[in-house]
Amino acid sequence: MKIISIANQKGGVGKTTTSINLSAGLASEGRRVLLVDADPQANASSGLGIDIKTLEKTIYECLVSDIDPNTAVLETSVKNLSVLPSHIDLVGAEIEMLNLDDREQRMRRMLSRLEDWYDYILIDCSPSLGLITVNALTASHSVIIPVQCEFFALEGIAKLLNTIKIIKGQLNPCLQMEGFLLTMYDSRLRLSNQVYEEVKRHFGKLVFETVISRNVRLSEAPSHGMSVIEYDPLSKGAQNYVQLAKELISR
Repeated sequence: MKIISIANQKGGVGKTTTSINLSAGLASEGRRVLLVDADPQANASSGLGIDIKTLEKTIYECLVSDIDPNTAVLETSVKNLSVLPSHIDLVGAEIEMLNLDDREQRMRRMLSRLEDWYDYILIDCSPSLGLITVNALTASHSVIIPVQCEFFALEGIAKLLNTIKIIKGQLNPCLQMEGFLLTMYDSRLRLSNQVYEEVKRHFGKLVFETVISRNVRLSEAPSHGMSVIEYDPLSKGAQNYVQLAKELISR
């Protein structure tokens, strides 16, 4: 069983897209997967067809009130894929958890009650380095960092790597870098290729071989409450994420 955080405090880099579609890709390869939505925007939940307005139990209740997470986990339309949904209330969880003794360990404790059921637990982190993201990294075995092929791609990564280093030193010595994932790649653009080369030069073998191309189907799928693998299995986006899932498994 492996717990992987998908993190980058920069917004719009493809974290949630990766969380949804890598989860679905791993599930399509026969792995039992739980996607933990640790972002108050709850896009990973709604992107898998969960009606977030009707939820009685979410990650918020699990972290703040210590309810059994098994009672909050929901099945999705994808075989082998479940989700622990989020809610806008999660915004307040950081403040409510501040005075708790074990505030950085809440998610680790929560996930320990779930791990027997899954091969992979993926955590979709919010675009911040707040207490919930610290909880996610403290609970994880490794981190995937999506990097978009845009001009400011590497901006902020030093800060994230520093946070990971602090967490590794103080809270989770086992935390590893799973890899950097290049997203929104367009082979026709010189900029995309420059960013690709730069990331490769900086991080070498830590960069996934699989690159996620820009793809209209990828952006359409969540509005239908589906992963791209269900929505259009023949699309470039679906093929990229299935390939990424295979690469992750082979590691």
